Amino acid sequence: MESPFLNEIRQLPSPNSSFASSYAFMIQINKLAKKYKYAEGYSVNPLDLTIEEGAVFGLLGPNGAGKTTLISMLSSLLKPTSGSFTIDGLNYREHKNELKQLIGIVPQEYALYPSLTAYENLSYFGSMYGLQGNSLKNKILDHIEILGLSKFAHTKIVNFSGGMKRRINLIASILHRPKVLFLDEPTVGVDVQSKNVIMEYLRQLNAEGTTILYTSHHLNEAEQFCTRVAIIDQGSIVCKGTPKTLIAQQEGTKNLEDVFLAHTGKALRDHA
Repeated sequence: MESPFLNEIRQLPSPNSSFASSYAFMIQINKLAKKYKYAEGYSVNPLDLTIEEGAVFGLLGPNGAGKTTLISMLSSLLKPTSGSFTIDGLNYREHKNELKQLIGIVPQEYALYPSLTAYENLSYFGSMYGLQGNSLKNKILDHIEILGLSKFAHTKIVNFSGGMKRRINLIASILHRPKVLFLDEPTVGVDVQSKNVIMEYLRQLNAEGTTILYTSHHLNEAEQFCTRVAIIDQGSIVCKGTPKTLIAQQEGTKNLEDVFLAHTGKALRDHA
């Protein structure tokens, strides 16, 4: 079965689409909620959240807390049950196609065609964003060089390691230089070297102005990477702030992992 991301990306408009002018809050969420059909309760309860332009915002929570559902709504892969949100001043109800061009998505599952080479995958995704010709070719070659994959450009994805696939997944999402990048567990299951390369490249993208919304279970990584975080549990945000502030506010905590456990408990959160 294809990833929903593959289906959605085919509907992207050209990168020449005009966007709204810059806003202090890149993402503004108002009472946004999701209840799946036949579910007993909400996966995401009505919540309010603002994310500043240029932030690296960490959305942290146990398995099944609502992280992926929230990101899927913000990236227009999933229709909200109620509420609204804007990205760079664009309302999702009125500007869905423009929003797709404005954002990049790195899903938790690989959104790649295994029978195609790395270059072929990136050429396909780049063309879906309206890129073409030498401009697209040069972007692909530049990015695979930066992320250490030049000698594997014409190798089929099926032969790639997990870390290599993660890096190609990342490149596919940023060829069009999005203003906002959604990252759902971008370093899960990768080796230390790949993780280091990915995180350094994400810091570079952020330094160049990309706003990042990031989920991860690697709390030490999040503590170092994020400018602000929110902890979500059972579909509701239980706390938010800078990592340093949250650690200072919670008695007896030394790091973000301690804060996380203090708010979500130590019970297992197995989720299917």
